[in-house]
Amino acid sequence: MIETVRTPWHLWVVGVLSLLWNGFGGLDFIQTTTRGEAYMRESGFGEEMIAYYNAMPGWMYVPWTLGVWGAVIGSILLLLRRRWAVHAFALSLAGAVVSLIYSKVINPPPPLPAELAVMAWMPFVIVAIALFLAWYAWTMAKKGVLR
Repeated sequence: MIETVRTPWHLWVVGVLSLLWNGFGGLDFIQTTTRGEAYMRESGFGEEMIAYYNAMPGWMYVPWTLGVWGAVIGSILLLLRRRWAVHAFALSLAGAVVSLIYSKVINPPPPLPAELAVMAWMPFVIVAIALFLAWYAWTMAKKGVLR
């Protein structure tokens, strides 16, 4: 006899919120990589910050891509109750951590204008959310909710 594990209500809440949050990250990635400076200006970035992003080394696109799209795919897989969500969120977490190290240790950006100063904390928020989602997916897989 096959035993079915019921899907807890919180999986749907976490999954939908995760998809909304990470979907915005995907939109930002697409806008930044396709519209570039125009999008950054519309977002309130000054010339110094735009120059910083334009000078980002090519290798940084790997963790950025893994971080963003790993999270989007992980969110979808979580809603589909697929075990692969754990791996997708783990890749996303790895990308977020590398991005955090780059932006806070290796090559910090120029100071942000006062109206964007809160954005200096965003890499930490992103890593915290990525860590939570990886842990949550791992916990749901361990409980047999993800198959």
